[in-house]
Amino acid sequence: MDLITSAVAAALANGAPDAAPADVQQLYQRLKAAIGRLAGATDVLAAIARLETHPDSPALLLALSRAAAKAGAPDDMATLFAAQALLQHLHAPEDTPPQAVAATEKSTLVSNYAVVKVGFATDRQRDLGKPAGQRFSNERSNNARLSYGHCAISIPRDHRMGELESPSLWRLEFRSDPARHVVLLSTEVEDQAKFFAGVGAQIEASASGSALIFVHGYNVSFEDAARRTGQMAYDLGFDGAPVFYSWPSQGDVAHYAVDENNIEWSTPHLQAFLADFLQQSHATRVYLIGHSMGNRGLARAVAGLIESEPELARRISDIILTAPDIDADVFKQEIAPRLTAATHPVTLYASSEDLALAASKLVHGYPRAGDSGAGMLLLAGVETIDATGVDTGFLKHSYFAEKRSALSDMFYLIHNNARADQRFLDPVDTPEGRYWTFKP
Repeated sequence: MDLITSAVAAALANGAPDAAPADVQQLYQRLKAAIGRLAGATDVLAAIARLETHPDSPALLLALSRAAAKAGAPDDMATLFAAQALLQHLHAPEDTPPQAVAATEKSTLVSNYAVVKVGFATDRQRDLGKPAGQRFSNERSNNARLSYGHCAISIPRDHRMGELESPSLWRLEFRSDPARHVVLLSTEVEDQAKFFAGVGAQIEASASGSALIFVHGYNVSFEDAARRTGQMAYDLGFDGAPVFYSWPSQGDVAHYAVDENNIEWSTPHLQAFLADFLQQSHATRVYLIGHSMGNRGLARAVAGLIESEPELARRISDIILTAPDIDADVFKQEIAPRLTAATHPVTLYASSEDLALAASKLVHGYPRAGDSGAGMLLLAGVETIDATGVDTGFLKHSYFAEKRSALSDMFYLIHNNARADQRFLDPVDTPEGRYWTFKP
């Protein structure tokens, strides 16, 4: 279910609209009031009314989700804030003081932005004397030492799903403003024990007991990796512990070759981190998301982990490869068989219009695993989704986080553990096998 439908269903399970506690009633009515401002509010409220009479109906839940999407509710921040506040209240630990919940809601309303806490591990060189966004450079750390910690990321109240709002000279914006932009507010470096204690607390406080680890791609700074992770966790309504691994990408479009060397250098460090995380975080579900060149490190690290620590690897719920910049033949012959040997679900988002992949193909002379079209990889144990038609852009190169369709698909994958045939996708059968496309 999407965030809004989940909030309605949770409220109904707690007695709404008539038998819920007063605080739940208040938050539920606030959500309905936010929905009431939408252009398609009539259909959404009618769907809610039908669900109130039959709260256990899967068909009515689906009807509400579709009505909300048609009305643009998932793109309306007031509605999303109301839904999030309701879910957070219902999932708050029993010993959370009521005033703490009220203070959180008041802070959200007054400040006009939410704050997402994301963990990180990185093998970049650190300089603790610099501001939050510059605390980790584009250089390799000395002795391949990993640094750990947490970042606070602001999400503006008028945030649009998939966007990474930044200052714009066209709008005469000369500095970051948390009320308008996705901003890295703070970077706290911690020792390994404190890092895992913080991650464990987030997981324990969540309803799902889950964690998400994101490995960024080429041309990404530490700061932008942190911002992207916070935005993605927020848009996915992820209630577990979001974490990112930041390898020393140069954050410069001209330094592709340097990034290639650095992701190879980082791969054993990433594998060691994943093993530690699976062992120490106590997450019951761990979702791995790689993007672009970052998939080279993630895919090889996970393949190595499956072979060396099969029991630990069982805690991986899904391996999500988005626009993987990996040689297609290498992936097919060497990597995919190792990833699928232990029956771990693998999802691959591909595109024939991704300009960064096209540039990589030009450099290397051979197709990439993230290409779609005639050479799209269709492999046993890998669910391939053709994301062609979704604008990627050369510098952004992030269609999985830029467009609601892909984010919505990931939402159902993560929240419902739904496979491709259980999500809003259309199958396409070919002599080489089946792949999936987004519904119009």
